[in-house]
Amino acid sequence: MTRERVAVYLLFFLSGTAIGTWTARIPAIKERLDLGDGQLSLALLAVAAGAVVGMTAVGRLVDRYGSSRAVIPAALAQGAVLVPPAYAPDLLTLSAVLLVFGVVHGILDVAMNANAVEVERAHGRPIMSSFHAVYSVGGFAGATAGGLFAHRDLSAAVTFWAVGAVIAVLAAWAARWALRSAPAGQTAAAEGGGGRARGIVFLGVLAFCCLVGEGAAADWSSVYLREDLAASPGIAAAGYAAFSLMMTAGRLAGDRLAARLGPVLLVRCCGLLAAAGLGLALLGGHQVAGVVGFGCFGAGLSCIVPQVFSAAGHRDPAFAGRALARVASIGYLGMLSGPVFIGAVAELTGLPRALAIPALLAAFVALAATALRVRAEEPAG
Repeated sequence: MTRERVAVYLLFFLSGTAIGTWTARIPAIKERLDLGDGQLSLALLAVAAGAVVGMTAVGRLVDRYGSSRAVIPAALAQGAVLVPPAYAPDLLTLSAVLLVFGVVHGILDVAMNANAVEVERAHGRPIMSSFHAVYSVGGFAGATAGGLFAHRDLSAAVTFWAVGAVIAVLAAWAARWALRSAPAGQTAAAEGGGGRARGIVFLGVLAFCCLVGEGAAADWSSVYLREDLAASPGIAAAGYAAFSLMMTAGRLAGDRLAARLGPVLLVRCCGLLAAAGLGLALLGGHQVAGVVGFGCFGAGLSCIVPQVFSAAGHRDPAFAGRALARVASIGYLGMLSGPVFIGAVAELTGLPRALAIPALLAAFVALAATALRVRAEEPAG
């Protein structure tokens, strides 16, 4: 299974690279089209809407035809759909092409996680966290590439063509080695009962709680350190850097921890660590405590989503695509709505109290970790 595992690594890496590159060149797109902040928000909302549409639509196709038949076309398309935003002449066109970009990214997200679950099942041991770690590495690589192109005063078009070509090569490589999964076949069995469906929705709720924290750290950690703890701009930026670094490190160690502790105990410990880390950042009252706290928050959140996705995919192999689609869609809503909600609460109560919400959600995940236990009688196939 070595080649099949490498193929999944390539899929996660190219997916993260596409997002990282796009994010790094957003200022160039904004400047070229002379967009205001509100107009840019509408365009970015198109990415989110497209991703949710893609995630929702692809689950049934994965179950019916197999994950490889969905993931390979999506991976090959990912580099192509990165290019058009650089040529959009106005806000409407930009929103339209970003909607397509989001759809492709959402399809790829669910399909590659479904393929990862199948490779993990074939391996017979936990390997999901390492895939998500590679996604984080891809995001860093894409952001770095975009920053280097911007530093050399090269246009967003040149950036997207260059990175898109690399993504196409990686996708072709993954297409050769990807695990060719068989269709689920008996789709009637995949519908499951109401209890199983409720279990999948609850896993989505756990992903939602975790991704609220990821979105909050991305959007508000630097603001909190700068405005509430009077940190310098460099120290303020170090908060999210520590969060990202520790999240990647935690995911690299996550597979061994999952094999040793089991998913339930691992997620319980991670939830408690995340809650305690963010609590330290909010109650420590010092810049160093803030940076260390956000680092611990990232380490705590690191293994939760991979374990939730793994549990959803293994809950019923015949229903894996739709289960992952549902969990990913619910979780993605947390990434989108969480920072906005925290900003609204911060207007009323102040940012420190608003940031207590992700800490409480992490503690809730720790208490609800038993939901990740896959019962022997649940699989239908």
